[in-house]
Parts: sequence; C-alpha cells; structure tokens
Amino acid sequence: MKLITFQNKTGESRIGWLQDNAVVDMNLADSKLPTEMLTFIDNHEDNFKIIKALGDVKPHYALDEVKLLAPLPNPRSFRDYIGFEQHMLNASKSFGHTVGAAWYEIPIFYFTNHQAIYGPEDKILRPDTETKLDIELEMAVIIGKKGKDIKAENADDYIFGYTVFNDWTARAIQKHEMTVPLGPHKGKDFANAIGPCIVTKDEFEKYRCSISRESHPEHLAMPKSTDGRFDIKMTSKINGETICEGNYKTVHWNFPQMMERASENNVNLMPGDILGSGTVGWGSLIENNFSVHRPLEPGDVVELEIEGIGILRNTVV
Repeated sequence: MKLITFQNKTGESRIGWLQDNAVVDMNLADSKLPTEMLTFIDNHEDNFKIIKALGDVKPHYALDEVKLLAPLPNPRSFRDYIGFEQHMLNASKSFGHTVGAAWYEIPIFYFTNHQAIYGPEDKILRPDTETKLDIELEMAVIIGKKGKDIKAENADDYIFGYTVFNDWTARAIQKHEMTVPLGPHKGKDFANAIGPCIVTKDEFEKYRCSISRESHPEHLAMPKSTDGRFDIKMTSKINGETICEGNYKTVHWNFPQMMERASENNVNLMPGDILGSGTVGWGSLIENNFSVHRPLEPGDVVELEIEGIGILRNTVV
C-alpha cells in the first residue's frame, strides 16, 4: 500500500492511499480511520484491519485533484546514517581526507532537523550566502513500533514502511563547521524532503535480496551482513538530466543494522521515527566535486526516484 498525506480541494490536510492514478481518503472510507499520518502509524495494526475489512473502495479524488504533501510531516525524530561505502570514498576524497576505521565497525548517524520537513513539489530555499548547495539521494525507513535494544534479526517487526529522502546539504557551510570534529549541523538542518508516499514494508518483499562477494562491487569491502537489502534502482535528475543511477543493494550498513545501533543502550525507537539510509554512491554532487553538475541554483528542478516508491520532485528557490 502506498500511503499519502495530501491537501484536498478545500485546503484540508488528509491522509489516504494511492489507487492507480486516484486517491482514497481513508477517513471518508471509514470515519474510524484518522486524518493524520502519525496517528495512523501509532495504531497501524488496528487501522490496517479496518482497511482490510472495507474491501474494494471507490477513490474519492483523481490524483491531479489533490496536492501531495510530505507523507509524514511530523516525525518524532530523524536520524541520518552514512550507509554506502562508495559515497564515503567519493566524498572523503573530495573533502581531502580518508574514511575513518570506525566507519567499517559501526553504523554512524547524526540527528537531523525533524521540524524542517518538505514534500513533493515543495520549493527548497537555498540558505543565504550558500555557494555549494547539494542533494543526497537516499531511502528512508519509518519505524512502526516502539522498541529498545532491537537486534538486527528482529528489526523487520519494527518497520512500518519506506520513502524517498533528499538530504539537502549546504556544502560550504558544512565544510566550515566540520573543521570542528563534531559532525554536520547547520549544513544539514534547513531542509529534509521526503515522499511522494510511504510504501508499506510488505510491498518491498518482492525486492528483497542477498549479495555475495561475486555480486558486490569488487573495490568495495564486503559487508558484515549479506542480507537485509533490496534490489531497487535509485536515480537522480537535475533539470531532466540524469546525474546518478544506483541501487540500494550496494549498501554496506542496512536498515536492520542501523536500527540495532540506534536502539542500543536502552534507547527507544518510537513509531514515526525516521532513519535515512545515507547517500547511494554518486548520489550527491560533492562526490565528483561538482564536476558533473554545478552547485544548485534557484530555478533548478531536482527529481529523486526510487523503484517501487516513486519520484520526489523539488525546485530550488
């Protein structure tokens, strides 16, 4: 199921699901269902039982009659990881340093701004004085159930679904602040775009795969876990020009490992928390030191597409 948050004809924010090129408003389908995504996630097991009992539902709107919003506009928290070795190698080279040994030992994350959430077609304001605005092509997982000290082998029980994530990055700001070894903050906190929908985890089972030394890029280290990944294409375009074509299966640290790390030491993951995968290899402009495409400027249109989810499109202003 592809779940959405949308603005209806009267300007109300509602939730529902996509049905071909049409939209079902779930609260109109059954008044017991909520009108807000975080509330839906909090009680999603009961809510899905209600939906299943409805059977076939006639859509309430054509897709072009509504405006899609960020599918989860108010996540409870937002961690972003660096899960792809290819991105680490490329970005480190551009920044003039090497990949730290700890990256190969533990999944590394930082907390990003869960109040700066944007959705499909939203305009992204380039920060004042920023000269090297960049994108990052990522997938994100949405947590569906509270849990702490979650083991990777049990992590799937806590997953609600997946979405596309653009980790907008102000590289000039980031480069300056990271001369202090504390990690990225202001270079990352101005815009996190997600969408166009949340795909429930059951729909991703058809993409599930494992890797082997023979199938994993030979120049990359072999991950500790060979499963817990999906064979899905990840693509970015700027002004219609393809910039990156990657695949999630090349990830080094998968979502179950990330969830185990995040929930260690008696830390609760909560329904509605988001974890970003990190940037797929070549999924940001810094990886080529902006030689493939100049830094983003007002008027540029960015499209991130992940197979099985859809296209997240935004314009820089």
